[in-house]
Amino acid sequence: MWYEILPGFAVMTVCMIIPGFATAQIHKLTNGGKEKRIVRYPWQWHLMERDRRVSGAEYYKSKGLENIR
Repeated sequence: MWYEILPGFAVMTVCMIIPGFATAQIHKLTNGGKEKRIVRYPWQWHLMERDRRVSGAEYYKSKGLENIR
């Protein structure tokens, strides 16, 4: 019957989800609790470079207004 495919579908779904979840967790561990930022468009690159200038060399460690010169 049709329900016989459900275990296989569940296994395939879990196997597809694990890499994305694992990558996010690894980025959180290595980047001080934040996920790695992904740049897909030039505007996102501009914002990331702005954050790098404002907070220093590490764009993922955001600082507040006290760091703006």
